[in-house]
Amino acid sequence: MSTEETPAPRSLAEALRARDDASLAALLRTRPDLITPVPTDLTQLATRAGTRASVVRALERLDRFTLQTAQALAVAPDPAAYDDLLALLAGDAADPTVTAALPRALTTLREQALVWGGTDRLRLVRTARELLAPSPQHPSPTGLGPTVAEATAGMSPGRVQEIVAAAGLTSTHDAVSAVASLTTLFTDRRRMAALLDSAAPDSVDVLRRLVWGPPYGQITAEPAAHLRWLLDRGLLLPTAPGTVVLPREVALHLRGGQAHRTTEPLPPGIEPAANHRPQVVDNAAAGQAYTALATVEELLKDWDEGGPAVLRAGGLSVRDLKRTAVALDVSEPVAAFWVELAYAAGLLASDGEADERYAATPAYDEWLEWPSSRRWARLAEAWLTATRTPGVIGGRDAKDRTLSALGPALDRSAAPEVRHRVLALLAALPEGTSPTVESVLARLHWERPTRGPQQDREGDEDLRTRLARWTLAEAESLGVTGRGALSSQGRALLGAPAATTKAPESTGPGDKLPVHHDHHTHDHHTHDHHSHSHPHSHGHTLEPLSASEQAVASATAARLLTPLLPEPLDHVLLQADLTAVAPGPLKRPLADMLGVLADVESKGGATVYRFTPGSVRRALDAGRSASDLHDFLTAHSRTPVPQPLAYLIDDVARRHGHLRIGAASAYVRCDDDAVLSEILADKRSANLRLRRLAPTVLAAQADPATLLEGLRGMGFAPAAESAEGDVLITRAHAHRTPPRTAPDPVPDGPPAPDTTLLSAAIRAIRAGDLASTTPRKPTETPAPSGDLPRTSPPETLATMQAAVMTGEAVWIGYVNAEGAASQRVIAPIRVEGGFVTAYDHTADEVRTYPLHRVTGVAELADDQP
Repeated sequence: MSTEETPAPRSLAEALRARDDASLAALLRTRPDLITPVPTDLTQLATRAGTRASVVRALERLDRFTLQTAQALAVAPDPAAYDDLLALLAGDAADPTVTAALPRALTTLREQALVWGGTDRLRLVRTARELLAPSPQHPSPTGLGPTVAEATAGMSPGRVQEIVAAAGLTSTHDAVSAVASLTTLFTDRRRMAALLDSAAPDSVDVLRRLVWGPPYGQITAEPAAHLRWLLDRGLLLPTAPGTVVLPREVALHLRGGQAHRTTEPLPPGIEPAANHRPQVVDNAAAGQAYTALATVEELLKDWDEGGPAVLRAGGLSVRDLKRTAVALDVSEPVAAFWVELAYAAGLLASDGEADERYAATPAYDEWLEWPSSRRWARLAEAWLTATRTPGVIGGRDAKDRTLSALGPALDRSAAPEVRHRVLALLAALPEGTSPTVESVLARLHWERPTRGPQQDREGDEDLRTRLARWTLAEAESLGVTGRGALSSQGRALLGAPAATTKAPESTGPGDKLPVHHDHHTHDHHTHDHHSHSHPHSHGHTLEPLSASEQAVASATAARLLTPLLPEPLDHVLLQADLTAVAPGPLKRPLADMLGVLADVESKGGATVYRFTPGSVRRALDAGRSASDLHDFLTAHSRTPVPQPLAYLIDDVARRHGHLRIGAASAYVRCDDDAVLSEILADKRSANLRLRRLAPTVLAAQADPATLLEGLRGMGFAPAAESAEGDVLITRAHAHRTPPRTAPDPVPDGPPAPDTTLLSAAIRAIRAGDLASTTPRKPTETPAPSGDLPRTSPPETLATMQAAVMTGEAVWIGYVNAEGAASQRVIAPIRVEGGFVTAYDHTADEVRTYPLHRVTGVAELADDQP
């Protein structure tokens, strides 16, 4: 058995080549952009992992301490030893919390291919170092400046020797050794302390003002004595005329060895705002869920005959949003939320007609027939996964255009992830506990400290912070939370396990209420460069669900909500003041009929309807007779029908249709000529320009609709009639869009690959790597490095036939029908008819290739299997 140690990798590609499949899968799962498309081999994978766009994306997804670890590596020597990195993070005090947390952070950086190398030679990938290392144009988040060697790179050798002499060091024969001597002095704690003890207080004060950054300062052409003392000894070094910088080694000495002013190895805990009984939380959330359903129904009922027009640029006008807010009796931002939620759930869309308007979709009618709990689950699921973000409505896009409800440019790819993470934090709290908003925001900022695009900022808050605030408010409005705590149905919606009623043992800092810290707060042993555990491998991590898993979770949430929602009622309470009280939600046929017969006066726990002559006439216009209305009220009232209401119905019905209006332009006919005389005598009829054609007929120079409204305004109850003299029944015609699908979320980059794709991609990468790295026998005309092998057709055929007889694998170059060139390792099985059939190690399957597309063939080295 060999006892030789695995040699240290010389590049990121070699480090990736040493990984097992599970580790490569973890890398591709956390950085899915690396397999879009699938790399041909591990060298290409390493190259892609080092591109600027991919590295920026990976850095943006690091938590604060892991990012601080990367920032510390960027200011450490390259390569850096583990102990040097630990010193930069833990400082001279050797903070034990940092010491315990560093292995986990380093493992994460290795897994994501941002760091490679053994514990004695840690290397940050070049692009990450360029992004995080300090420079005058891009200061480091650490606040550190350049090293002594970097700051003196353009300095004359004579000046370097003067600084060395002033610092009390022995002169050297060259500038390189002089700089090394000065660096050694600045990194020696004892000697450096002695040098600073000899400095004037003003000189030390200047250093302390620069120590935490920015490290650059301005001086005059004739600096003061305390500044001259610092310049002479290299404690400040010139970088440009009038500008000096504090060398990195000096700053680290003054900082006690720490790269950051505050190192945060652990996430902040979540502070409790209040504790409620779980039943109180669930009931409060159920009440909000009922209100949410009623609000969406009211919105789409208001738009039932065709809603507002679509703006030319898309979306809802400010005026129409205000009207909607008034109709729903909510503020405009809240109205925008409900409109966008209905759109995300596929319940409303534009109709696509010439005069394009918004209207309910056919899916809305289907949704109305579902049980209340299932309807709520559809809304909640749509909200949880939508990328459209109502909170940005009213703001400005990158072109300084106002963002409108239902308009373009409302997608924010981070929204689903932030919503899920906020609710996951709530799910980790004891049941019935609501958190303080600021502690939730602090936790999220620790998990993703990188700030978003400038156009998504408002004041000092970045997009993720605003998304978190909106999530907490929207979850409460929707009934996912109740009194600020996650409800049972909200927990089920996430697929979270049942909550505990006892707070777990604290693992967070201070006395704050702890939450599960996912993979961030578990103890890890120090990992060498062969360790590749997945950061999300812990069983309690609450990950977003797949589509099928989410459907199951939504059904569970609906089942939990069902007993908490009030049962629809089949009755109302009629009052003597011409009102009806619905003590709860009504069954749909009752609610629809009552909505025609009466006007809603007030809402709340009970809805109050008021009967008026106009509302009764509306029911009669819809084809109901007086006896129908009496029977309806008698059947659905728990109290006797009051006399005033019965009189109102009979009185309106007696006068309804007494006058008949048809199209002449328009005419009025009535069997009682005295009524027509009364109309003509009324001054309010002047604008209708009426004249008598016969004792029982008046003609008007107005259309029937205008004549109908005019006479109703005068207190009459006319009815429209058809050309045959029959009363026209007027019912509202529901306007629906053609079938529409709900808008698809806009993902942030490529979607996370599933297990099948990962397995296939890793097999392809491994096979391609084998083809590109397998040693070959030297040929008389070797191909340049990276080029395809080149042999003549007779040589290609002879080598193939020989490989069939010996059963050996060969290396070939191949150009497919699209002209794409590739190199492959194959084991020929049969050569005939101008084709070679072989087992292709690159594709891991048997394939047939035309010989005329093979550019050349080479034998593999003898020591290869």
